[in-house]
Amino acid sequence: MSGHSKFANIKHKKEKNDAAKGKIFTIIGRELAVAVKEGGADPANNSRLRDVIAKAKANNMPNDTIDRGIKKAAGDAGSVNYESVTYEGYGPNGTAIIVDALTDNKNRTAANVRSAFTKGSGNIGAQGCVSYMFDKKGQIIIDREECEMEADDLMMLALDAGAEDFSEEDDSFEIVTDPDAFSEVRQKLEEEGIAMASAEVTMIPQNFVELSDETALKNLQRTLDLLDEDDDVQAVYHNCSNIE
Repeated sequence: MSGHSKFANIKHKKEKNDAAKGKIFTIIGRELAVAVKEGGADPANNSRLRDVIAKAKANNMPNDTIDRGIKKAAGDAGSVNYESVTYEGYGPNGTAIIVDALTDNKNRTAANVRSAFTKGSGNIGAQGCVSYMFDKKGQIIIDREECEMEADDLMMLALDAGAEDFSEEDDSFEIVTDPDAFSEVRQKLEEEGIAMASAEVTMIPQNFVELSDETALKNLQRTLDLLDEDDDVQAVYHNCSNIE
């Protein structure tokens, strides 16, 4: 998916109602909890926590909410332990879908994800059935209107910091990194005062498919909507070019 459509997607989600914002905050809250439990509550010594905090700020999460989430995860030994789990499967017409979840009940989450696939005329497959069609990459999207740096200078800054690729769209810039270099590149941009609309490690399809059948499109959208409503689901990736 190009930087343009990705950026349009980001803007669309940020303009949604408070319920959508609540879902985003729930996702980030769980990521904060996992990052603190894995590497401690000090961002200076926990690169994953730094990345989640940056994601929180990009999604306009208030600083006091971020701080509360970190303190809660650090101070509550009896807090919920979330387990990371990934599902892979097929939507209508063989579209590839990957679902990342953080859950405290794998049976519940598996049942909900399977139901979402089934209701959209798709099915869950075996681990690895579609992930080979995607590349795991760090992806940073920058709003062109929010960036005072010239495109060439931004490109050189990103590449010097370790980015693999830089592309321009009408309204945005996209920086792609190896997952291991993502934190370093993101931090370098942050140090230079570059505002990021989105900064995350994601799954980018190697090739896209276009669904022309209206029923198939509606079914895929239904699956995506059901997954989006599930608090356990952190991220959904697919390779359909003409749907968000």
